[in-house]
Amino acid sequence: MDCFLQFGYGMKGLSTSLIEKWQGGRVILSPRDSTPGQLLSIAKEVTKVGGKTLFDPQLYYPRANHPRLAEYDYWPNDYNTGVLFDQPSLNNILQKIQGINNAAQTEKYIIPGIYCARVNEEWYAIHDAIHAQAADVFSDKKRLSTICLSGEVLRFEEQIEDLLSHTEDWDTDGYYVIAEHPKNQYLVDDPLWLAHLLILCSGLKLQGREVIVGYGHHQLLCLAAAHVDALASGNWINVRSFSSSKFHERVDETVSQRSVWYYCPHALSEYQPNFLDMGYRAGILDELRPDICLGSDYADILFSGALPSSTIYSESQAFKHYLHCLHQQCLQATRASFQETFDVQEIQLDTAEQFIMRFHERGVRGRARDFANIIDVNRSALSALQDARGFVLEREWK
Repeated sequence: MDCFLQFGYGMKGLSTSLIEKWQGGRVILSPRDSTPGQLLSIAKEVTKVGGKTLFDPQLYYPRANHPRLAEYDYWPNDYNTGVLFDQPSLNNILQKIQGINNAAQTEKYIIPGIYCARVNEEWYAIHDAIHAQAADVFSDKKRLSTICLSGEVLRFEEQIEDLLSHTEDWDTDGYYVIAEHPKNQYLVDDPLWLAHLLILCSGLKLQGREVIVGYGHHQLLCLAAAHVDALASGNWINVRSFSSSKFHERVDETVSQRSVWYYCPHALSEYQPNFLDMGYRAGILDELRPDICLGSDYADILFSGALPSSTIYSESQAFKHYLHCLHQQCLQATRASFQETFDVQEIQLDTAEQFIMRFHERGVRGRARDFANIIDVNRSALSALQDARGFVLEREWK
């Protein structure tokens, strides 16, 4: 499973730096987080250092009023659902999106998709119309279909199975899946939500198509067991978990005060430096250091012998460390068979649990980003995937 960069505010330098380090990689460009001119500049820089790009039109909410989205000429004015059923209007939107893809020299098209509050005939009709037109307009390279689902949809297995049945008829090469986190949670504590996401993605993959999951983070490493091709993640929470507010509101990212977090890969948890101080005090700080096989030196300053909170561990270092470690974990997650991949996930959870318990005993806690209460969520979801799809995944695994 690969790890793509989900572009967000302040990620230009971050993206090019990581892609240079990885000697390749992919960035999903975001119109919400860049003006048209900036977007093309970012694409050029990414390509220059050996990366590739995709362009997400972000038409999840066509009535969204974010000022940067409105700068793009494909963005509909005075939107109504009839626009997407009117062939000339829809064709005009898709041709303008094609123009951006051409200018950015993207690798594949992402076909726009509307946020799905509930799977129903109206949602199907809109997307059937989009796909019929996209097959004609986006004919020069591969196409990925956007499936953007509410947290509520993912609680109902019958809606997931109906969606899988319907998408088989779409003219597409793959899927770009966006799953809204319930209750705006960062780490999701609902095993049913995660189980159905795994079952959905495995079903899409069993159609013989590529599957990329956007707006994700380390909790979704378990998607490797669904044979997902790539997980996309970014710097801030709003590019690690999907939220409608990102597209409806202007946020002044430059002035807000934000905490710096350190990601401990083997504990699947993130810690603030003042809690790492407790590890320093207890003499176990080195146990929080990432495994050397991950190849991250971005957080070395935290383990330099000084009290972690007294070091200058910057946001940039924290983001690079997180995304580099996640990238390596993604690459290591998929194995030669479903069962082997499943077993690796279980071992990872068991290992994380052991480290978390030891860290807790010494006062090292991750607050809202501590994975302690999420381990059983992932275990439960993986068991549901094994029960629902294990046999056929094992047979079809390639």
